[in-house]
Amino acid sequence: MASVPSPKILQLAVQSRSMSANYLLFSSPSQPWPCSQKLRNASLFPIIVKVSSKVKCLTESTDEDRLSESEAVDDDVDGVREDTKVHVKRPQRTASSSSDSLSLGIREPVYEVVEVKSNGVVSTRKINRRQLLKSSGLRPRDIRSIDPSLFLTNSMPSLLVREHAILLNLGSLRAITMQERVFIFDYNRKGGKAFIDTLLPRLNPRNLNGSPCMPFMIEAVEAALLSRVQRLEQRLMHIEPRVQGLLEVLPNRLTADILEQLRISKQTLVELSSRAGALRQMLLDLLEDPHEIRRICIMGKNCTLRRGNDGVECSVPLEKQIAEEEEEEIEMLLENYLQRCESCHGQSERLLDSAKEMEDSIAVNLSSRRLEVSRVELLLQVGAFCVAVGALIAGIFGMNLKSYLEEHVFAFWLTTAGIIVGAVMAFFLTYWYLRARKIL
Repeated sequence: MASVPSPKILQLAVQSRSMSANYLLFSSPSQPWPCSQKLRNASLFPIIVKVSSKVKCLTESTDEDRLSESEAVDDDVDGVREDTKVHVKRPQRTASSSSDSLSLGIREPVYEVVEVKSNGVVSTRKINRRQLLKSSGLRPRDIRSIDPSLFLTNSMPSLLVREHAILLNLGSLRAITMQERVFIFDYNRKGGKAFIDTLLPRLNPRNLNGSPCMPFMIEAVEAALLSRVQRLEQRLMHIEPRVQGLLEVLPNRLTADILEQLRISKQTLVELSSRAGALRQMLLDLLEDPHEIRRICIMGKNCTLRRGNDGVECSVPLEKQIAEEEEEEIEMLLENYLQRCESCHGQSERLLDSAKEMEDSIAVNLSSRRLEVSRVELLLQVGAFCVAVGALIAGIFGMNLKSYLEEHVFAFWLTTAGIIVGAVMAFFLTYWYLRARKIL
């Protein structure tokens, strides 16, 4: 008897949403069936199977392979396969970075900013960190310098130049300036409001030829510096008359209210001087680095910087000429605000020195008064000592012991006069001694 060859199993790709049954077809091995070939005349044996999802075309396998792959097969008592369940595992979809961050409990920060465009349109919008980085061409480490949540750690003023944007950190003003728009963080604070009030009137200024004076990005940087310097000058103009008035009144009039006003004024001057000094140092560092200034000039142009000498190379000669003119304008602009900042810093330092000198004068005056009080206290202590010696003598005579002096008529008056004269003489002798030792 010939050996029975193992049958081939052909599974047709069947995808049905209904619960209808699908079929497996068996044939003889003498007629190979590829999956792409049409069914021809052959002896077919249909077996009903249940397919849960997409069914793949399987190749010929051995009995062991079929046993390992079909784990959900139920046999009847008669040995006939009635139902076969084929389970196909679907590949799991990889989670995106955003879902990973959500699964880790990390929320992407969302900033509420004011967007000012080059045509003067102002709008408020919410933007997340990823959109902000994509629109400005920045990196995550660049955002740290202007992040409002890191206000205390990034208190030093800075002006960072990147390829497509300029990051401004000027006290309470945090902004990202681009070629056609600027994003302002913390727009409800004084720095943001002053920047918006300064920038809007400067947009679209026209010169005599009808062309814009400066690019929008440089106008935004100038408006930021102008608003910051004006705020410092206004604080200086507000504090200067008050300090001058206190200097005229002191040190002749020492009261608690005046001393408290002097302390508050000194604290304000210290803060003003430190802010003006930090801004001055930032402008000095920027002026001493021509590479950063040239990066501002070539922004938005088809120009590059040569390595070594930082020369400007442009594909269009006109753009190179415009970049050189803008470089001169930026240097003059920074020099102007450096002088104003230097003047503000110098004036605040002079007022602060005057306040410190007044405090030293007040301290000397108070020390002299304390010295006088100490001298009076020492004199009283010497007088009390001399009187105490006389009281000791009077106490001795007050004992109930007979000294035979009580029998004399003038004994009382002589003793009293002796005590008084002795106390006075002891006081003056002690006083001259203390004067000789320069204690009094």
